[in-house]
Amino acid sequence: MTTIHVYSSLVLSWLACLARSQGTKPHILLVLADDYGYNDIGYHGSEIKTPNLDKLAGEGIKLENYYVQPICTPTRSQLMSGRYQIHTGLQHGVILTAQPNGLPLDETILPQKLKEVGYATHAVGKWHLGFFKDEYLPTNRGFDSYFGYLSGAEDYLTHSACNGRMCGTDLRENTDPANYTGVYSAHLFAQKAADIVNNHNTDQPLFLYLPFQSVHSPLEVPEEYIKPYMHIEDKDRRTYAGMVSAMDEAIGNLTDVFKKKGIWDNTLMVFSTDNGGQVYAGGNNYPLRGWKGSLWEGGMHGVGFVHGQMLKRKGVVSRDFIHVSDWFPTLVSMAGGNLNGTKPLDGVDQWKTISEGVSTGKRTTLLHNIDPLKPPVGERLSESPFDNRMTAAVRMGDWKLITGSPGNGSWVPPPHMKSLSFPPETNLATKNIWLFNITADPNEHNDLSDTMPNVVMQMLDVLAQFNKTAVPCRFPEPDPKADPKYHDGYWGPWM
Repeated sequence: MTTIHVYSSLVLSWLACLARSQGTKPHILLVLADDYGYNDIGYHGSEIKTPNLDKLAGEGIKLENYYVQPICTPTRSQLMSGRYQIHTGLQHGVILTAQPNGLPLDETILPQKLKEVGYATHAVGKWHLGFFKDEYLPTNRGFDSYFGYLSGAEDYLTHSACNGRMCGTDLRENTDPANYTGVYSAHLFAQKAADIVNNHNTDQPLFLYLPFQSVHSPLEVPEEYIKPYMHIEDKDRRTYAGMVSAMDEAIGNLTDVFKKKGIWDNTLMVFSTDNGGQVYAGGNNYPLRGWKGSLWEGGMHGVGFVHGQMLKRKGVVSRDFIHVSDWFPTLVSMAGGNLNGTKPLDGVDQWKTISEGVSTGKRTTLLHNIDPLKPPVGERLSESPFDNRMTAAVRMGDWKLITGSPGNGSWVPPPHMKSLSFPPETNLATKNIWLFNITADPNEHNDLSDTMPNVVMQMLDVLAQFNKTAVPCRFPEPDPKADPKYHDGYWGPWM
């Protein structure tokens, strides 16, 4: 070999090493399931089979003290912004399809911070953070591309959505209306995500946000996914199980695409539900109390795990206290970014906590919510620093306090265990304070509010301090100008 050839080989080798060193930022795959219940994943003992999710979680870190919000928009807003919903005006309900509402534009969100450190940013799936003006669309908020639907729910095959009598197709490719009638959304979104991975330039780090429609109502799935669950007598639960299997398959297929692309070993995958399962639509959260929309554990204690070779510990269960708002600072930190230019965050950087098991004690308190628009319940407690008639909930260490109207507090076993029953609570028409030691009593059977009045007062004071920082709630009336009949039959910006 000549000197020139040797020199050329050394240069090429050096350039290859340089390229590898410049491409060391991990790719990020953030998967969000919709209305996915605590008792609906295999490793929690569910009758529903989730082999791909079980394997990914088993090889990574299962987050077993992980919290989300009780409903869709609040979870997604806190995931994207790292800020409690009382600080963004989204503390009441979800954004309705015809509402001129959205996550405020002065909030810096996750893809924007990742773009600052060189990431390609793509979103596929459900948005539900507002779309009444062009400025609120994902591609105007930091995403390089977007494919999916903008509202909270729709048909899995026709991709149509209704708000009262207003009905239309809700599907967008970037900012343009799209038509994929007849293609099941779990398959459609997984394929669009796969296309992004296949076309990605691996010299650049990738952030792929994949908020599935699955497994939100309506209960729809191709028949082939229901057949393995014919032994489940309850029709809704049987169909729901098939929907979970379709999502699990889609996630397995997508991880295979990452592997074939050669980037899986440098990908951090985060999986989360957005809230507890909806028992009226097949979901289940047993043995937790309550379900979607409630401030009980069944509404907020979420399924979540992390997978990736960059984790310093693997195959473990984490019981560290983590909230969905923590992903914003955690992922930005892990990616080598900074939080300059953001408003004060409520999320905390949990990267060392998750990856290394370092108990930093960063999160000891968690505001679940304060909702000023729900009707007050009962009487105000004498000398209370917070109006306990208002619907709210807060965690402080082991303690959880709920006030006002927290939603249905039943314990609902899956249909095949329906012989189980629990005594109903009394005085619900006027009762407005509950206190639990969640560490000792994770399923909220023992209300200690009458026996621990000092703790109740301490936690009411914590709620009062949070309430002083709250901004006015944004929940406008639906706008008739949003009707798709004025917009070629599609939901989209109308102002």
